[in-house]
Amino acid sequence: MSEESNSKGYGADSIQALEGMEHVRKRPSMYIGDVGVRGLHHLVYEVIDNSIDEAMAGHCDTIDVWINEDNSVTVKDNGRGIPVDMHKKEGVSALEVVMTKIGAGGKFDKDSYKVSGGLHGVGVSCVNALSAHLKATVYRDGKIYEQEYERGKTMYPVRPAGETTERGTIITFRPDPEIFTLVLEYNYDTLASRLRELSYLNKGIVINLTDKRNTDEEGEFVKETFHSTEGLKEFIRFLDSSREALIGDVISMEGEKNGTPVEVAMIYNTSFNENLHSYVNNINTHEGGTHLSGFRRGLTTTLKKYAEASGMLDKLKFEIAGDDFREGLTAIISVKVAEPQFEGQTKTKLGNRDVTSAVSQSVSEMLENYLEENPIDAKTIVQKVILAATARHAARKAREMVQRKTVMSGGGLPGKLSDCSEQDPAKCEVFLVEGDSAGGTAKQGRDRLFQAILPLRGKILNVEKAMQHKVFENEEIRNIFTALGVTIGTEEDSKALNLDKLRYHKVVIMCDADVDGSHISTLILTFFFRYMRALVEAGHVYIATPPLYLIKKGVKKEYAWDDNQRDIIVEKFGGSAGIQRYKGLGEMNATQLWDTTMNPEFRTLRQVTIDNEIEADRIFSMLMGDEVPPRREFIEKNAVYANIDA
Repeated sequence: MSEESNSKGYGADSIQALEGMEHVRKRPSMYIGDVGVRGLHHLVYEVIDNSIDEAMAGHCDTIDVWINEDNSVTVKDNGRGIPVDMHKKEGVSALEVVMTKIGAGGKFDKDSYKVSGGLHGVGVSCVNALSAHLKATVYRDGKIYEQEYERGKTMYPVRPAGETTERGTIITFRPDPEIFTLVLEYNYDTLASRLRELSYLNKGIVINLTDKRNTDEEGEFVKETFHSTEGLKEFIRFLDSSREALIGDVISMEGEKNGTPVEVAMIYNTSFNENLHSYVNNINTHEGGTHLSGFRRGLTTTLKKYAEASGMLDKLKFEIAGDDFREGLTAIISVKVAEPQFEGQTKTKLGNRDVTSAVSQSVSEMLENYLEENPIDAKTIVQKVILAATARHAARKAREMVQRKTVMSGGGLPGKLSDCSEQDPAKCEVFLVEGDSAGGTAKQGRDRLFQAILPLRGKILNVEKAMQHKVFENEEIRNIFTALGVTIGTEEDSKALNLDKLRYHKVVIMCDADVDGSHISTLILTFFFRYMRALVEAGHVYIATPPLYLIKKGVKKEYAWDDNQRDIIVEKFGGSAGIQRYKGLGEMNATQLWDTTMNPEFRTLRQVTIDNEIEADRIFSMLMGDEVPPRREFIEKNAVYANIDA
C-alpha cells in the first residue's frame, strides 16, 4: 500500500456523478429495504462496504467501528482517503460529490476499483441523506480535510483541518429520527455478526468493533476484534461448531478461473440439512445465482463420477439425485466479479453466466484432488450420499401422502383445525396453539370470520435431528402443511415451497409464556426455517405475546408482559394489588385471551424475519442439534434466569 496510489489512477476525475438523490428521503425503503431495524443497520453496512472495497483493492488493512453514546456510528479505515480535489464536472470537491450525489463514486471507474460490492453507487450518499447529521474526515496527502452535512445538505465547503501522517477516511453519522421513527438504537450483536462475516470473507483484514454505550466487568468499553488468517476455512469451522463432523477437516480451495477469483470451503457433518451460503464481492446472495449453480454442478458431477468408479453404487436400485450429494453439507462459495449482474436492487441473486463454469471447474478440481488424496473420507462421503438417497425415496412416499391430504389435492382439512369463514387469504390468519386446552380457549375467544385455530399436540418433532422422511411422516407437521395448503416441492428440491395456494397470510405461533412454551416455539421455528423458509422470508410468520400477569385492585385491572411492567402497574395502583401469574394460555378465559393476545386492535405480534441467514442457521443448529457444550455455553451467556444442571 504505497502513497503513490493516492495520485495514480484515483483522483477527482475518478468520481463520476450519475444522477441526483432528491427522492431518497421520500422513499428510503427503495434504497435500504425498510426504515425499521434492518434498514437502520443497513446504513452501517453501506459505510463499512466502502472501507471493505478499499481493502479488496489492496489499500486498507484495518477498519474501526464505534457505536457512540448518542447511538451515532463512526467508521474509520486506513485506506487512500476519499479524493478532495475539485471535480471538473460538478465544480465542487470530489468529497462533496461522493457524499451528496446518488450514483457518485469511484466504483464506476474500473481503474480505481476492479471489484466492488457497491454496484449501484447509492452507498454513503444514501446514508448521508437519511442522517440527521454526518461528518466526513479525510486523511490524504499529509493533510486533514472535513465536511459536515445535515440531512444530506452540506453545512460548509470542504475545509482543511490540520496535518497528519495518517491516511484514510472517517465517517460519523447519526440516523435521522424523522426517517427512523420506530427504532434508533443499534444492536451490538447484529453489527458484530456482520463484521465477523466480513473478516472471514476478507482474510487478513482487522476489524475492531467498540460499543461506547456499555462497559465490561473491568469498566472498559465492550469491544471485539475480528481477524481471520484462514478465511472461509475458519468460517466453516465457526458455522459447524455445533455439528458433528463426518470427515477429518474442511475441504477448501482458492484460485482464479476464467478471470474470476473463486474461494470455496465445505465440510460434511452428520446432520440431515444442506447449508449452502454464497457471496459475491462480500454480498450475501441468499437467493443464489450462477455461482451457486456452478458449485452444485461441480459437486454433483465429480462425486457421482467417483462413486460410480468406486463400485459402491452397483447394488443401488435407484438413481442418485443432486439433493443426495448435499445432505449434511455445509459450504461457502465466495466469488469476486468485476461487473456483477444482479437480479433486482436487493443484489441477492447473481446473473453472470460465465461464473457458472468458473466455479464448476474450480470445485471439480478441488474435489478430485481431495478424493484421491483422502480415500477414507471419500468412502465416508459416498456412504452418506447412499444413505441420503435411500432416505429420499422413503421421504418421497411420505411427501406424496402429505400432498394427497392437502386441501388443493382434495384430501380435506385436518380434523383439529377450526377454520375461518373468510375466503381471501390476505385477510386470514391461523394460530398454531400448543395443546387442546389452550386450543379450546382460543377457539372460543377468536373472531371466526378471519381467525383459524390449529391445536398442536405437545412438542412437535425436532426436525434438526430427524431424517426427512420422518419429518413428513410426523402427524403434527403433516397437519401444518395440510392446513396451510402449500405444496412441498419436488425430488430435485425437496424443501422448495410454493406459496401460491397459501390459505392464511398470517401464521401465528401462540404458546405459553414460560420455558416449555419457548421450547415449543423454537421447535416450530426450527421447522419453518428448515422446511418452510419461504414462508418466513415472505413475512407470513408471527409470534403472539400473551401477558405474564394480571394485576387487579378493586374494579381496576391491567396486564403486564414482564416483571418490570408488573412492578410499575402495582406502584400505580398504590401497592397491595392482587397479582395473578399466568402459567399458560389455558389459565386465561376466552375473553382475556382475545383482549390481550388475539384482538388486532390491542395485541402485539412479533414478525419473524431472517436478518442474517448464516447466524440463524448457526443458532438453530446449536440450540436444536446434538452437541451439548455449545448449547450450554450459549444458554449460560444469554439466559437471564437459568438454573443449568451439571
